[in-house]
Order: sequence, then structure tokens, then C-alpha cells
Amino acid sequence: MRGRRSRTVITYDQHGNMHKVLAPHGTNRMRNGNGQNQQGNQQYQQCQNNYQNQQNHQNSNQGYQEPQNEQFVSRTMILAKGQMKRLRAVLEERVEIHGRGNFPTISTKLINLIRCLRQHMGSVQVEARDVRLNGGAASFVASSDDFSYADLDLIFPIQIDEESDENVEKQIFDAIRDSVFMTIRELMPDNIGKEKFDFETLKDVYIRKMIKVSTDNDKWSLFSLNNEYGRCIELKFVNKMRRQFEFSVDSFQIHLDPLLNELDECEQKKITIESMYGDVQQAMTHLHERLIDTVKPEEIRGGGLLKYCHLIIRGYKAAKPWNCRKLERYMCSRFFIDFPDLISQENKLRNYLDSHFGTSFNGATYDQWSSSGSDTDSEASTSQATTSSLLVTGQAKYDFLMLLYRVIDESTVCLMAHERNMSLNMIDRVAFQLSMQCYTPPNFSSGSSTPPRTTLFYLPPDAATWIPVI
Repeated sequence: MRGRRSRTVITYDQHGNMHKVLAPHGTNRMRNGNGQNQQGNQQYQQCQNNYQNQQNHQNSNQGYQEPQNEQFVSRTMILAKGQMKRLRAVLEERVEIHGRGNFPTISTKLINLIRCLRQHMGSVQVEARDVRLNGGAASFVASSDDFSYADLDLIFPIQIDEESDENVEKQIFDAIRDSVFMTIRELMPDNIGKEKFDFETLKDVYIRKMIKVSTDNDKWSLFSLNNEYGRCIELKFVNKMRRQFEFSVDSFQIHLDPLLNELDECEQKKITIESMYGDVQQAMTHLHERLIDTVKPEEIRGGGLLKYCHLIIRGYKAAKPWNCRKLERYMCSRFFIDFPDLISQENKLRNYLDSHFGTSFNGATYDQWSSSGSDTDSEASTSQATTSSLLVTGQAKYDFLMLLYRVIDESTVCLMAHERNMSLNMIDRVAFQLSMQCYTPPNFSSGSSTPPRTTLFYLPPDAATWIPVI
């Protein structure tokens, strides 16, 4: 008698996995076979449906991986209401452009200066894509606490075709130069016969520095308008610039176009602030917590060394303390590459002191006469300088120089010992001159600076008080 043969039953679970089961022939097959086959078919059909749904889902998301807890980094954000109030205060602030010698001081609102310059740029057929507020003023707007700033930087992006030759490029920059001087002449007081002043005279009187850069990676020009208190206005006309910031706290650019035509009710308008650092939220955190951070310091002209020391004495600290010494080495190396000789180093250092701490003459800061005979708001505030405020400014300069001395002494690896000692001796000499109030007086005969205001007193015999004569 033959033995009973077994049969193989194939089943599928809910995940589509196949299982093989041996079952004997006979009555069990007749009794349970249909039910077993029906259950297996249902499981198989369910598996096929799940697989088809999975395939459809994958096809609909082809080429895209769904993010899981991914943080999106944005370089722009909209200004809040409090920041908009600060921005309006900056635009309505009266700024001053000081003339050398006997030339009058130009006093105007910042927004009027921007509007006038845009108008004259249009008259010379040069259009700016937009206008941006940059530098310390933009950081002041972004900050939520007390923040002092000295520089007012305005960026005007311009378009120059890549196929343009040098003559076309020169014509565009010359037209920009003319528009700047036409703006200065228009903003001068009306009672001095301003039409008789040519552009060369205005350049010598009201321009602190002019820079033009034209390379493969950089194509821009800069005009720094003179201000004896260190609150210089810098106008940058940029076609392309490889590096637009030094540290994260000064990387902000505020787009001003929506406010130029109508400044009223500016709190209701949406104004964009952009961080060239890359992450606007992280840059805001660095600003509020007074942290110093940057990327690729070797790309910064001068390495950002002077700005780094300036931030340190203002209470900032490194965002990455463990990387501080490496950062200082990069900054020192780039500084001495850009300023290789002692003369250029001292000129850069003195210019930075004058631009960011106020112009000094024998250790004191002097105000400027107004041609109209009445002080403007900003003149009234700056003319109240007291001895204590001058001492504070002098102490800040001295602390800055001593910190710079320490950083160069500890972090310079690109110089020979005698070269480093020469640079350190130069810094020590400038600090000594500052402490003894022995800055070299400017040559007033050449019109390079404005002499201090002097009052002559006379003491008569048997008198108890001095009598002012002049």
C-alpha cells in the first residue's frame, strides 16, 4: 500500500513575505483546501495592493528625498516693527559732510542724499538696481539693544556687461564720479555761489578717499565723504565684489527701495534684510550676543585684523574660542600680505583710528563751523564734547593699539623676527604718541584738515576774570 503523499501550500503574510507549508492529502484537503486557498489568495492580493501603493508613492516622489528634522537656512528675513522704527530714524538723521579749510559743512538728511544721488545717476545714464544700507548702520537697525555705530555705508549695485571693453567700463565709472560730485554741489548751501566750484575742487574739499577696483573677481568704486567725527558716509557702486563683509555682525544689507519714494508709514511696509554671512538667523544671534565669527578670513583685505581688535575692546568675544588662535593667525598673515612695508602699515593704522574713533589733533576732537551761523542738530550734539569724553576716546584708542600689539606678537607666523619687531615698535610708538597727546599736527596751509577753533582771552590789571577778545 502506497504511503500518503504530502502537498506544499504557499501563503503570504501582510508584508508580502512568502511561506511554504507541507500539508497531507486526504480529507483535510477536501475539507480545508478551498478555505486555505481562499485565505492565501486574499493575503496575496493584499500584498500586491500594498506593493503597488508603495511603488506609486515612490514614483510620485522620484528624485526627492523627504527631509526629516532638516533645518532650512535662509539669508533674508523681514524687518520687525521695532527695527523699522530704527531704520526710519537712520534715514531721517541729519548727516554732515565737512569741508576742508574755509569750505562750509553740508548738512542733510540721509534719505535726501540717497534720492539726490539716484536722480543724478539717472541723468548720466547709469541706473542702480537698488539701494542697500550696509555696515554699522544696518547692524544698528538689526540690533535689539543699545548699539553704537560710526559708519554709514550705502551700496548701489550697477550693471556692466561682461563683454564690455575697458573704455565702456571707464565711461560708466566716470559718469558715477560725476553724479557724486553733482550731488555734493547740489547739497551745498545756496548762499555761497556753489556753481563756480568744479569737480576737482569738490574732490579735494569733501572727499576723504576714492577707490576704484577692476579685476576678474572685483569691479567696484568707493567714495568716502569727509566727516571729522569719524561718521563718514561711504558710497559703494558695485558691479561685482568677491567679499562684501568681514564678520557676521557687519554682514547685514537692508534693501531701501520701497522707502525712497514714500517714507511715511514705513512701519507698515515689508523691508528685507539680508546677511551676506549666509545664515541671517545665526548672524542675528551673533549680533545680539556680541559674538565674533567669520568665514575664510584669508579672503578679507587686511584679514579683518583691525576690525577684530576693535570688536574685542567693545566687549565682543569669539563665537568659537577653541578656534581663536587659528583665526588670528589667518588675519595676521593676510594683513602683512596686503600691507608688507612699515609705511603702509602705519598709514592704514592711523587712517583706521581717524575713521572709527574720530579725527584727532593733539589728542582732542574739534567741531566744525557752520556756514549758516546756526548749529544743526548733529552739530549741537557733537559740539558738547567734554574733557571726559575725549579721555574715554583716547583710552579706547590706546586699548585698541595694545590689543593689536598682543595679537601680532602672539599670532604672527609669516614674518621674520626683526620684521615683526619693527611692526610692534611702530604700534608702540603710535600708542606712546597717543598717550602723550603728541599726534603730528596737520599741515593747514595745504588745506588737509580744519584748524581748531581758538578763543583769545585778555586779563586786565587788577581784574578777577578773563575777557574774551576773539
